[in-house]
Parts: sequence; structure tokens; C-alpha cells
Amino acid sequence: MWEMVLLAVIQGIAEFLPISSSGHLVIFGELLGITEESATVNIVLHAGTLASILVVYWRRILDMLTSDRRVIPLLVIGTIPAGIAGVIIKTQFKHLLESPLIAGCMLLVTGGLLLLLKYLPTRDATYQSLSWRKAFEIGTFQAFALMPGISRSGSTIVGGRMLGLSNEDAVTFSFLLAIPAILGATVLEMKDLAQSDLTMDRMAPLLVGAVVAFLVGIFALRWLIAWSRRGRLHLFAWWCIPMGIGTILWQLR
Repeated sequence: MWEMVLLAVIQGIAEFLPISSSGHLVIFGELLGITEESATVNIVLHAGTLASILVVYWRRILDMLTSDRRVIPLLVIGTIPAGIAGVIIKTQFKHLLESPLIAGCMLLVTGGLLLLLKYLPTRDATYQSLSWRKAFEIGTFQAFALMPGISRSGSTIVGGRMLGLSNEDAVTFSFLLAIPAILGATVLEMKDLAQSDLTMDRMAPLLVGAVVAFLVGIFALRWLIAWSRRGRLHLFAWWCIPMGIGTILWQLR
């Protein structure tokens, strides 16, 4: 139970703060020796953080389903690169997703991307005004985030900023784009979940994990929104870079 709660806290924080939830789960999973039922754990934790997005952005989602319907095809187009890359990586290179050394190296990349945010010019474009091409380009940033250690939120926010979005709209589009991405990742792992032998004793920690990831996720997402408005997201680089260096040294010792 305590291991599940710890992983849920890590997922809830790192899914939204630009420090890579996949990288941290791989690293701490290795440290804790948690290797069983990884697909089941991933699905449950992602369900909790997906619920966080739905709660925090419910008004934006409602607008998207009613008055801002042009955003829906933008999200579909933006999800295509990650969908293609996800199928290829999970079927051909799945071992890369489980390597703490890869996660450590990619955390350094995330740190570099976050430092870039400090030097990008301030723009004021809205995500509703994105062209299909720009939505696809932001989606390519999300595809790179399939590698553990590359922050999905960090890379897509940087991509949105580079393509002219304001701070807040880059963050909003990043997490709207997360909805189909998380659902897609869940579908890819459903086969493994169906093959797992779940009992009531195993269900209790999973349910607790989902609730903890949900509650922590709401806190972390609101923290990210507040810091993005103040132009502070680059400060998270000073977590990613030392974490990446420490992980690399640990793996190469």
C-alpha cells in the first residue's frame, strides 16, 4: 500500500509539473524494486491524473464540446504523432521505456527545454487560433515525450510557446492534448491489464493509488498554471538536471 501511495504521489506531481512522470516512475520503481503489474499500475495512476485534468479544465472542455468545436480536430491532429510513435515504441522498443539510464539522460533534455522557456519571446496567440499544421507540430513534441524522462507537459508547452502561443494557452492546449494521449496509452496497455490476475487484496492499493494521484494531480496542475502565469516554469530545470545526473551516475556506478 505504501509503495502504491508513493508512486501515486510521484505520478500526481510529475504528470503535471514539467519533470516527467514516466521518468520518475521508472527511476523510483527501480529503486523500490516494483516490477510486477506495471501495466496495471500505469493504467490506474493515469486514470487518476486524467480525472484531475477533467476537474481543473471542465469549463474549457465544456466550451470545446459546445462553442469551441474547432479545437476537437486540432486535438485529434495533435495526437497523431504520439499515436504512431507509441505503437512503434511499445511494440518494437519497449525495453527503452523501462530503463532508468535512458530516463536519466532524457531528464537532462527536459532540463534544457525548460531553460529554453526563459529565452522565448512572449506571444499572445490563443490555442483556438492554431492551424492544423501547428497543432501537428506541437504533437511531435508530445511524441518525443514517450521516452521516459522527457516531460510531456514541458515539451508540449515549449512547443506551443515556440509556435506563438501565450503562456496560459500553451499550458491549456498541452493538457487538453493530454486527454486523448492518456486515453490512447491506456488502450495500448489494456491487453496487459486483461491478462493480469487481480484479486480484492490487490484492488485496494490500486484504488487508493488512483484517488491519491487524482488529489495530488489537482494540486500540481493548479501549481503549474500559477507558475506559468508568472513565467517561472524554467525553474523546474534545476530539479530535472541534478536528478538526471544523479540517475546516470547511479546506473553507471
